[in-house]
Amino acid sequence: MSIQVRIGHGFDVHAFGDGDHLMLGGVRVPHARGVLAHSDGDVALHALCDAMLGALALGDIGKHFPPSDERWKGADSRAFVRHCDALLRERGWRVGNCDITVVCERPKVGPRVQAMREAIAAELDIAIDAVSVKATTTETLGFTGRGEGIAAHAVCLLVRA
Repeated sequence: MSIQVRIGHGFDVHAFGDGDHLMLGGVRVPHARGVLAHSDGDVALHALCDAMLGALALGDIGKHFPPSDERWKGADSRAFVRHCDALLRERGWRVGNCDITVVCERPKVGPRVQAMREAIAAELDIAIDAVSVKATTTETLGFTGRGEGIAAHAVCLLVRA
């Protein structure tokens, strides 16, 4: 009997830097700061990609999109999601559902959760009810609590395509 499901977990973090917005879940979110990153620094999508890759033991986004590769400088992280999704589908898998938690004090993520869910569902060609995005704070503790950066965790369930 072959395995019919796989589970992956991903995590990403970026420090805040100069800028006037963040990319989160494929959505532009106005903010007083940007992030320090080689690509667009979308922590939600980076964590999701790591979860997708991890479910099939395909490494992490650093392996697939190394910061040393100039092709990815300033890249839209939705391209990372499409690449990871193609890797899964080539192997006979697809995302059954995913759950992403963004960790920060600011910006407030709640008002953009629906747009993020829609963007992710569209990239993965899955139903919106298979995509969960939520946010939490660390009650002012740690680097996210001090407003030094932003983090995200993601899990995804893969099913046979």
